[in-house]
Amino acid sequence: MSLSGTIGRGAAAGVSSSPGSVPNLAEDSRLVTENWRVGKTIEDFCRPCKSVRAHTITLLDETGRPERVLCDTCGSQHNYRAVTRSAEERSGSLVTDSSEPEASQSGELETLLRRILREETGWTPTALADKWKGGELVLRPGKAGLQEKRIPIEVFFRKIVSIRNKLRVLEQQVHAADVPDELKLRLQGYITGCYGTLTSFNVLFANEDDRFHGTGKDE
Repeated sequence: MSLSGTIGRGAAAGVSSSPGSVPNLAEDSRLVTENWRVGKTIEDFCRPCKSVRAHTITLLDETGRPERVLCDTCGSQHNYRAVTRSAEERSGSLVTDSSEPEASQSGELETLLRRILREETGWTPTALADKWKGGELVLRPGKAGLQEKRIPIEVFFRKIVSIRNKLRVLEQQVHAADVPDELKLRLQGYITGCYGTLTSFNVLFANEDDRFHGTGKDE
């Protein structure tokens, strides 16, 4: 297994459209390039809410574009539809003067709730170390004549982060579960062991706080 830098970073963007319709991103001239990341807040149309709501990115595709999002209002998860509010709605021109203070307070509360949800559920922005950006993971068979497998490091890193986030959610669910303490300790031991097994991938993380931490034994 070896690492070499050969592939660039992907980026994508959402565009404005009316709720319920999915625009053609490739042909829309209003497309704006943006750097997406897991945990970032974006707008999208939520079918359960039947309106455009703030969402949190939970998964990026191989190009770095949002693939799955979580509605910050109802908690439903769905594929990213790239449907946002109109420019008039975003500028606040549809809000009357009498409702501006209430809208401002509502916006501040929504921002606070989104931050708390991201922290409590483990969906936090995570950065790849600069030296790995544009690199790729090469899986080379030991037997001659077999084709090797190349995976962009950004794609591999997103999968590692996804595992970490799911382990964090599982850990929180175990702590909140109404089960005997002995069972909680046993389950926590399994989770900590998973963290320890994954410490080999800590070299990919830019920030130390984002890395895996096990028991300190056989990591």
